Amino acid sequence: MKEPKSKPILLFDGVCNLCNNSVQFIIRHDKKGNIRFASLQSEMGQQLLKKHGLSAEALQSLVLIENDKAYTHSTGALKVARLLDGGWSLLYGFVVVPAFIRNVVYRFIGKNRYKWFGKKDHCMIPTPALKARFLDQ
Repeated sequence: MKEPKSKPILLFDGVCNLCNNSVQFIIRHDKKGNIRFASLQSEMGQQLLKKHGLSAEALQSLVLIENDKAYTHSTGALKVARLLDGGWSLLYGFVVVPAFIRNVVYRFIGKNRYKWFGKKDHCMIPTPALKARFLDQ
């Protein structure tokens, strides 16, 4: 599988309800369809993690791959916000807060996401209209 170069790719935990809801939110606010998606559990997700020196077992984070660089935790989330339509891109301004401070909150939520939001037995299946945006189909 080849990594598409032209558009950002968001790797997400495909069984996490919070992550799946976040993907649905991103889809609604990325009207031009610039962001592509792959679950961390998919073959494409695993290949991209390996390419960027990241381990799926150790990740409690989404991963944004943009311009051949991987961004995790709060930096990845803020870079995603920057790509969204409307006022959501203003959230990127929080990048001025040092990452070690932002990531305390991010990691706390990530550590508790299954307990608070639940977990699915399998990865989400996109609708036919959205299939082209998912790289692991």
